[in-house]
Amino acid sequence: MKKNRTGLYEGMYILSATLSEDSRKKAFDKITDGIAQKGGVIRKLHELGRRKLAYSIDGKREGYYYVLYFDAPTSAIDELWKEYHLHEDLIRFMTMRVENVLESLEFKPLKTVA
Repeated sequence: MKKNRTGLYEGMYILSATLSEDSRKKAFDKITDGIAQKGGVIRKLHELGRRKLAYSIDGKREGYYYVLYFDAPTSAIDELWKEYHLHEDLIRFMTMRVENVLESLEFKPLKTVA
């Protein structure tokens, strides 16, 4: 019998800057609810706010950035990614396995070349 292991993950999510505050909260709740439904537990949230994207994505130049640390079964990650691809307000996402939770983040803007 195969045992389902749990891992610690860091997820970065960029939501559309055109969303109202209420719509943005609902869109992000959809992400966190999906993690919880798959047996995950949220450990830490870093809301980084509205920032310029490094490059245009589908005509969008800005987005709202979130970094989320969560524990989840390893089998849930593929299912979450499938849901993320269907999420209309999610511009980009990234999920990676990590060893520990960062209590604070330094998020520096990209330098522009003159």
